[in-house]
Amino acid sequence: MMRVRMKGWRLAWAALLLLTQSLLAQGKKDQQEVIIYPPPPDTARIQYLTSISTSVDITGRRSGFWRFILGEDKGKPIVKPYGIAIRDGVLYIGDTIAGAVEIIDLKKKTFEYFRPGGFGTVKKPVNVFVDERNYLYVADADRRQIVVFDANRAFLRAIGDPKTMKPTDVFVRNDTVWVCDLKGQKIRFYDLEGNEFFSFPPDESQKGDPDFLYSPTNLTVRGKKIYVSDFGDFRIKVYDLHGKHLLSIGSYGRGLGQFVRPKGVAVDREGNIYVVDAAFENVQIFDPDGKLLMFFGGPYKKKGDMWLPAKVIIDYDNLEYFEKYVYKDFRLKYLIFVTNQYGPDKINVYGFVEYK
Repeated sequence: MMRVRMKGWRLAWAALLLLTQSLLAQGKKDQQEVIIYPPPPDTARIQYLTSISTSVDITGRRSGFWRFILGEDKGKPIVKPYGIAIRDGVLYIGDTIAGAVEIIDLKKKTFEYFRPGGFGTVKKPVNVFVDERNYLYVADADRRQIVVFDANRAFLRAIGDPKTMKPTDVFVRNDTVWVCDLKGQKIRFYDLEGNEFFSFPPDESQKGDPDFLYSPTNLTVRGKKIYVSDFGDFRIKVYDLHGKHLLSIGSYGRGLGQFVRPKGVAVDREGNIYVVDAAFENVQIFDPDGKLLMFFGGPYKKKGDMWLPAKVIIDYDNLEYFEKYVYKDFRLKYLIFVTNQYGPDKINVYGFVEYK
């Protein structure tokens, strides 16, 4: 009888301790500073929401009591992320050092390394994309091909000739696969079976021509436009779907609206263009005509800052998983994900917000 009472007392004590810690944690959360861009007194547009760096950020951290009893759980790390994609509540991260695609299911709260073997082996997954069928496309800079997997993660095919190209990014819509070819200095078009049917700029394009690509590293497609980050020309170049050059944004320099190491590029539904600069360690936002609107981030000193950022994507479909981080006076319009190749915060999650 005494043992039963003692056991019950210990369980009750443990439950009380857990409840107290939970209330204290909630109090600390409520007191945390809200990180917004631009800072007051300007109207807030973007709020830093959270970051993801290990599996523990997804599966949950142990309380102080259980850390004392069971020990620290550091989880599986995101090592050096570059590319990122999201669809149906699942994040896909191209990790160039881990040699894997990290797959994070936000609904199921699971984290796994996807390291396929055989014909589907990936070596250095730089960028990733997931299409409407949940097919996964991996731009592998060392294998020098786009490696394609079906919705069950079974290998389907490899796209591109590794002897003549070096893919650094991939985007898929409908029946077209667009590929950044760093070695060939082109954007290549493939059908879903992996057959190339078009590329730009044309072979006769020369250095100095506005359509010429020096070092295309990242791309995205929105509406009837293709946006390419030309790392070697310090510009974002915009083309129509036939490869006609429409606009160049930026130039080399350290002033506002200029670039030193432009990488990832994304476009929202209003046509505003988001550009990562790994040197400035921020994201600059331009209107559809290339006029600078604002920037956010900065060299890492605190949460919300960046450390060698690489990729930016915009997502309108998975707000439910991050609503809990939004300041009470804000309404979340869409999500902005930015990968950091170094530092403590590997995936920064921001929200574009408006006042209620």
